[in-house]
Amino acid sequence: MRHPIRTPAPLTAALAAGLLLTGCGAPEPLPEVTQGPRPSAAPATSAPAATAAPAAAAASRVTVGGPGTACALPVSFALAEKWEAEAIKNPEDPEFAVLTRQGPAVVRCEVDAKPAGHIGYLRVWTAAGKGPARPALEGFVKGEKDASKAVYKETVTGALPVTEVTYTVHSELLDESKEERAFAVATPKGTVILHVAGLDSEEYRAMLPAYELARSTLKVL
Repeated sequence: MRHPIRTPAPLTAALAAGLLLTGCGAPEPLPEVTQGPRPSAAPATSAPAATAAPAAAAASRVTVGGPGTACALPVSFALAEKWEAEAIKNPEDPEFAVLTRQGPAVVRCEVDAKPAGHIGYLRVWTAAGKGPARPALEGFVKGEKDASKAVYKETVTGALPVTEVTYTVHSELLDESKEERAFAVATPKGTVILHVAGLDSEEYRAMLPAYELARSTLKVL
């Protein structure tokens, strides 16, 4: 269901007034969003395994996470075409904790889907500490307001064991629940969480190929 409402600003735009983004210029106006392709049918909303497989995303030549990329992270992964990554500067600043912290995790990077025609984002979060990734992911989901129906599963990406979760969040703006998903991987520098969410469930489903591309190309640095 589409909703004739204002496009929400990404986290990086919300933080720009506090000069938290890399660079110090004034934030530019949000670009006009040209809607990308939509899935032909709504997938199931229970466990990750029950969700219909999305079409593969076209990979750009851009990766994020390694030296010289937009975001310095403990992992690297490929970006889908036209998706744009931007680092969050000073995410540890307690003044902005309501925007930059969720449970045990701190946001480090935001990958914007608007240039690709979708209203949503991938965000990369890190949680300190060694050990399994699942406790940090569970704390992350519990830290999201109005989250429910969380379903976890253990899986493997390449040679990396990861924990993945699907869940719903009630949107006060839309007065309905929308789907979200995240996976977590343990690294020597702590747990990394990659989270995908859109304006609504339709936008979320349209962005799943970019999420799957990031997961399938994930490398621990």
